Amino acid sequence: MNTQFINQIRSAFGIAFRIWLYSAGILSVIILLHQLYNTGIAALLITVVFFIASFILSTPAFLMLMFIIPVINRSPVSWQIKVKRLIGLEFFIALAYGFVTGPAILIIDDRDFRSTNPFIAMIIAIIILFTVVLLATVFELRNIAGYFSNRYFTFSQACTFFFNHNNQNINSMETSAHETTAAMPSAASSSNRVLIKGVITGALILLLLIPSLFITNLVTERQQRQKEVVREVSSKWATEQTVSGPYLVLPYTYNYSADTGKPYTVRTNLVVFADNLKVNGEMMPENRQRSIYKVLLYRSSLNVSGTFKPQWPSDVNTANIDFANAKLCFGISDFKGLEEEIKINLNNQSYSLTPGLPLTDVSDNGLSVPISLQADAFNAAVPFNFNVKLHGSDRLHFLPLAANSRFDIKSAWPHPSFDGNVLPNDHTIKDNGFNATWSFNRANLPFTMVSLAGKFKKDNLGFGVSIVQPADQYDKTMRSVKYAVLFIGLTFAFFFIIELLQKKPFHPVQYVLVGLGLLIFYTLLLSISEFMLFDYAYGIAAGATIMLISLYAKSHFAKWGIAGVFAAALTCLYGFIFVLIQLEDTALLLGSIGLFIILAGVMYLSRRIKWYGTNYQAE
Repeated sequence: MNTQFINQIRSAFGIAFRIWLYSAGILSVIILLHQLYNTGIAALLITVVFFIASFILSTPAFLMLMFIIPVINRSPVSWQIKVKRLIGLEFFIALAYGFVTGPAILIIDDRDFRSTNPFIAMIIAIIILFTVVLLATVFELRNIAGYFSNRYFTFSQACTFFFNHNNQNINSMETSAHETTAAMPSAASSSNRVLIKGVITGALILLLLIPSLFITNLVTERQQRQKEVVREVSSKWATEQTVSGPYLVLPYTYNYSADTGKPYTVRTNLVVFADNLKVNGEMMPENRQRSIYKVLLYRSSLNVSGTFKPQWPSDVNTANIDFANAKLCFGISDFKGLEEEIKINLNNQSYSLTPGLPLTDVSDNGLSVPISLQADAFNAAVPFNFNVKLHGSDRLHFLPLAANSRFDIKSAWPHPSFDGNVLPNDHTIKDNGFNATWSFNRANLPFTMVSLAGKFKKDNLGFGVSIVQPADQYDKTMRSVKYAVLFIGLTFAFFFIIELLQKKPFHPVQYVLVGLGLLIFYTLLLSISEFMLFDYAYGIAAGATIMLISLYAKSHFAKWGIAGVFAAALTCLYGFIFVLIQLEDTALLLGSIGLFIILAGVMYLSRRIKWYGTNYQAE
């Protein structure tokens, strides 16, 4: 084996080893970012294990590259063709590994093999592996080009020659790097330089979207923490409340004949609802502070009145009703919300309700009291009235358990959400609160006023109001993060156009620094909005970011005018996004119009740029 071949093997070993190392490193970084998003700090250990495993499992690919690269180099073609053949070899290697390791993606993502198509997993694995190896090849392009051509190249020269292969015959050029550079057509060189810079800038935009995922995760984490605090405080205060009643439960017996013809006695209960019911209520919102979080709760005062005057069905024998052992019931969801004892006046007698219900047909929780009635008491309407002091959280709902009922609810809270099965017949919402009215009659209720126990269906009857925070700071921050690609893309595009017009290129590292500044805006917004109103937090975070980027633009372009243009453009952009965050129904319309105007502005600014290099100065 001659010395030249041994040297080629050594050089091929170095190239193959570096591609091997870069590929494992890039793939490990991808796994690290993925695991950080899902598992947090434990991802570091997972990444180290994965890096070692990928190094070991990809050894056959490394050996294949090491021995085939010299074979490719022997071909009597240009080095660009050789590089393309190397990329083709890498594709087939990725194809083989993707076919084998595709199911590993399902394991990493905790997917169910039965619910995920293995073919799709294989395609994803091939794309990821080939992209990783292709990136590693780009990083090693300078050495690869030098090995295949026996010439010295800088990284930018290798990229320029490779992408400009169709415009010139590189094999006819001088060995000297200086002469090689001089032989390039200036317009083509500048054109390719602009193209490469544009591709790099676009790649940086996509790369910087990865940290935005972590910011989204951070916002979600803080929002979940707030919800945990709300649940904790609400569980100790009182949860959402559903009020039902009052209603009567009357013991009832009747004779029943089985299929055998043998009669027997059935003991059950009759549920009797009110004939008329009127509820006047007021909700008083109350904020409780826990750590840095505010929890919105409410107190309520309900005045309930009405009458019982049942119309007995024809199949009910009133002589079999045990009026002496009747019970008056009133249902609520959470006993912790009762602020004082409930005393009800029924037929000019006062009763104190105690926890417990004789049956759960109407409500799962509630209070009741034994009462003694006479059958003739219902010949006339039996009146009742009582007051309820009840507190809870989130919402207050009612069940319309009367032949004719009316519910009037008012509150000083200006942001109600009317929900449940029925919307209010009438409501008014102002800055100082709301008023809402619901009314029902026996014609629009799906039950009778007297029913046997077990026959009443309470599903889908509830209605009421929720007191909600109008798009709190976490929702607004999350909405602003969704525009990260717009912030980064437009800012980078603006820098790109300015650098072309000013003939003073902006380095990719500088683009990364500007992108990080744009991303830090979101962390500032998130952290500041936890201590003050979102609008003020947005102004502070946006102002700091605009000042930072504008001063950085001034330091590069050395012109206050350009810094002012950047400040004005970013101010308009942040102002535009702020308006979109505040809107709900018309956000899409306004956003589409705004993006059209922005695109028109970018096209107008770039109309005089000579994209083929006559207006661009190389670095």
